[in-house]
Amino acid sequence: MIRVAQVAPNIFPVPPEHHGGTERVIHDLSSALRSLGVDVTLFAPSDSATDLPRVGDHLSLAALERRHGRVAPGVPAALDALQLEALRLRRDDFDIVHCHGEFAHAALLGPRRRRSLTTVHWRVDELDRALFFAGFPDLPVAAISAAQEAGIPASNRAGIVHHGIARDRYALRAEPGAHVAFVGRMTDQKRPDTAIRVARAAGLPIRLGGTIDVGNPDYFERRVRPLLGPGADYLGPVDDAAKGDLVGGARALLFPIDWPEPFGLVMIEAMACGTPVVAWNRGSVPEIVEDGVTGFVVASEAEAVAALARIDRLDRRLVRRRFEARFTAERMARDYLAIYRRLLAA
Repeated sequence: MIRVAQVAPNIFPVPPEHHGGTERVIHDLSSALRSLGVDVTLFAPSDSATDLPRVGDHLSLAALERRHGRVAPGVPAALDALQLEALRLRRDDFDIVHCHGEFAHAALLGPRRRRSLTTVHWRVDELDRALFFAGFPDLPVAAISAAQEAGIPASNRAGIVHHGIARDRYALRAEPGAHVAFVGRMTDQKRPDTAIRVARAAGLPIRLGGTIDVGNPDYFERRVRPLLGPGADYLGPVDDAAKGDLVGGARALLFPIDWPEPFGLVMIEAMACGTPVVAWNRGSVPEIVEDGVTGFVVASEAEAVAALARIDRLDRRLVRRRFEARFTAERMARDYLAIYRRLLAA
């Protein structure tokens, strides 16, 4: 039996309550690996609500902020150091250490780096990752899309594993309502304002769910709130149940990203409901959305409006079947298990 440590970030509990796609993926991956016979230990904050074996004595950053309000800027680094100390004390208990954050774990692992795996859940085309990869050329890194892998040096590449989610979290909704949906952080990377404009131009009501980005709170006030009103409703953060209602009941999910999206979890959450996706052709999008099958890949607001006019031609049952074939947590776990075995064999 392979013994694997899954090391989560310390921002949110695992699984998350609302926002936190990385933490959701880590929990689904860990649960699916366990179902495949892998001995999984989760390193995650103490407010995590999971039945997985877990190590971690400290609250998540989100819980500390609820308790104390704004915290000192060094708190995230302190939480990471405390977690890595817990890992240092136990690292010989594991065959593979799979880390989902950056950056200090690479130094901690030392000569064991070749028996580790790192998944970066963010863009990799900026200076911090460039420095990281250059300094640790022997650190195996799994990309979450081919688009992301293009920015990872060849010496670090360990394979591509698309995200997956629990097969039964969302159910097929064969008969949608009249609205379209947007789910994501209220920020310029995700462009909820673009989604509202597209829906209005298409003559469709839109419902939006997601957190206001703590790193860019003015964006919501300046660019999104003025567009709200009749036919454009902001629902706030949405948990799994609310997301299922919002996205599952939608004629389409709008995904008007304005950055090199490394994956885009909400796209496969929509597909799990049978809801097609209208997404902008950036980053991972053309890998995830099968144009004309599970949605449409577009390059402009005008193209998105035109796509919505023909969205009802797509078969929602087929969208769900494509999700089941491509994006379940079990498929993700099997892909990662194959990488673990290659690393151990090497």
